[in-house]
Amino acid sequence: MNRKQANVSNVASLLGAVAAIGMLAGCQDQANGGGAGSRDHITVVGSSTVFPFTTMVAERLVNNRPGTKAPAIESTGTGGGMKLFCAGVGAAHPDIEDASRRMKASEYRTCVANGVTKIIEVQIGLDGIAFAEAKNGPKLQLTAVDLYKALAAQPNGQPNTAKTWKDVNPALPAIQIQVYGPPSTSGTRDAFAELILARGCEAIRPQMAALKEKDAPAFAKACTAIREDGAYVDAGENDNLIVQKLQSNPNAIGIFGYSYLEQNNDKLTGVPLNGVAPTYETIARGAYPGSRPLYLYVKAAHLSAIKGLREFLDLYAASWEPGGPLAAKGLIAAPEDVRKRNAQVVKTGALVDPSQLL
Repeated sequence: MNRKQANVSNVASLLGAVAAIGMLAGCQDQANGGGAGSRDHITVVGSSTVFPFTTMVAERLVNNRPGTKAPAIESTGTGGGMKLFCAGVGAAHPDIEDASRRMKASEYRTCVANGVTKIIEVQIGLDGIAFAEAKNGPKLQLTAVDLYKALAAQPNGQPNTAKTWKDVNPALPAIQIQVYGPPSTSGTRDAFAELILARGCEAIRPQMAALKEKDAPAFAKACTAIREDGAYVDAGENDNLIVQKLQSNPNAIGIFGYSYLEQNNDKLTGVPLNGVAPTYETIARGAYPGSRPLYLYVKAAHLSAIKGLREFLDLYAASWEPGGPLAAKGLIAAPEDVRKRNAQVVKTGALVDPSQLL
């Protein structure tokens, strides 16, 4: 290489280095919320169950702060939202994940691998996995065992062949098993598997409890994998679509968050589970088997970067009291000690303890 070629090469290297520094600065700029790539509104992804609550708080934020740009809230399902939330820090990535179950340890590790190392976990209240039918439905009364036998892929270690509810339990009517529920990306689906299917499985196959600790994938195959022959219909992330399907098919039942049952109680009836109907009171006191907590996950790095984010969280905490705006929307208030603890998390920005995640 002659001197002229060497000079050209050196200049090219210098320009490349300058460009790399510029890109790095841009990334840092995004994380800090300023400069190129910054964002002037809050972005939220995640659970369809939490979606209406977050939407209500967003509306209150805009009403309370004239000139504030409306948050962008997307219903992606908890699992799908976690993938987006954990993809990175900066303006290109969501600030908040709505979740109808707790973050998994594997999801936390993905977050950390992508630089999302400071995560705030806020329990906003309670919900129930509600089973519902149309007002003119068959008035089913089910148990966790019934649902396991009806919907598990291999309820007795063999492919599920049950066609009607009577095949599952002689006390039930000879009506075709037809259940509309959330997809595999949904936190509601995860909670259904954990709170209902797993319990039904362990009730008739006690040995499964030991398998759960020893071999989680084998336990999932035996207890929580859902049949795929049409008895269970994936209705997507739009819970309103399930409401519509139940009205057109009164012999079917649907699975969604309690708030959707509450909002459509003129069209639907809750199906009792283990003799307990899904109501605000039974879920609040833990009597209903499908009770579960709901969460927000927030990037601490975005708190000072994204305009209105701190105020949004403060408003959420001020709205989750019994009788408050979120309760009117269907959210079930958590016990007082839980509300106080999470209000303190919002105030201090305390980070989630990864050792507590499963």
